Amino acid sequence: MTNLHFFSLSLLAVVTLTVTINGIHPINVYDFDNRAGSSAGYVRFNREIGVPYARQTLITATYDIWRWFEQYSAAQRKDINRLVLILENFPDSQVQVPPYATTNEIHLNGRYIASYSGDVKREITGVLYHELTHVLQWNGNGRAPGWLIEGIADYVRLRSGYIPSNWVKPGGGDSFYKEYDVTARFLDYCTGLRSNFVAELNKKLRPTGYVDDYFRQLLGKTVYQLWDDYKRTYAG
Repeated sequence: MTNLHFFSLSLLAVVTLTVTINGIHPINVYDFDNRAGSSAGYVRFNREIGVPYARQTLITATYDIWRWFEQYSAAQRKDINRLVLILENFPDSQVQVPPYATTNEIHLNGRYIASYSGDVKREITGVLYHELTHVLQWNGNGRAPGWLIEGIADYVRLRSGYIPSNWVKPGGGDSFYKEYDVTARFLDYCTGLRSNFVAELNKKLRPTGYVDDYFRQLLGKTVYQLWDDYKRTYAG
């Protein structure tokens, strides 16, 4: 059952959606908070994306990420009851700074949206998949390396189908440590070796810490051997 509570954004900056999922609802409320006023970023967001689309994208992405992470019950997921999408204008010097996520918030840069050249709706859809992954994924209690955390988030974006045209091609990059699209492509290769690889890797990040040996435990080879295999596969 879905209960919608709509308010005019000119009167109230928060739109709330209450979602009940088969009686189990780790995320009960999806909120939108406009802190960008009537700026160009807000105007473009409202015209080309819109709160209803962004909200529905987050709901769909939540289901997708839980499925891809094989988190089929509330006990397997993070205990998050409320997610807030915040539109704000980052400082003038940070026009191109991308969004970021905290424990239960996703912050969109209004200046980035205003200045983006291209299909901004498609771009932000991919961004929401990436940033929502940070909200939902396990991170070794903050001790997992950044390259892996960002790589998993971009792997989810890759699976969503909303990736930029300037992403590295499969087999590209100098190291799996490069983060983002390079690591995402490598994780996608690993998933070809074991279909639930990223899900199992994410499960291993639920306790504290991370070790490279997780790759060997799941795929029988070290991460360095797997990277060499990956490079050779696409070089051929």
